[in-house]
Amino acid sequence: MSARAGTAELETTDSDTGTTHGWRVVLFNCDCHTFDQVEAILIKATHCSIGRARQLSTEVHTKGSAVVYSGARERCEAVADVIGSIGLLVNVLE
Repeated sequence: MSARAGTAELETTDSDTGTTHGWRVVLFNCDCHTFDQVEAILIKATHCSIGRARQLSTEVHTKGSAVVYSGARERCEAVADVIGSIGLLVNVLE
């Protein structure tokens, strides 16, 4: 599955239980946004602190990706939409 900017793609498994929790938003590294831009959109999308946004942006930068939010599917999709709105690469996974 490929990540696309601005869209949240869903991955389901054969053992889907139909629960609404256990989903996560994965943000992928790119060289087209500054740390400040990434941190600002993480704060907007997830309502996290600046400290947490910095931790996440550093992890994305150093590891190539990071889970930046987890929760109900609908909320994860909303978070991914906000993050993707500035062209960052995100996926929503179960």
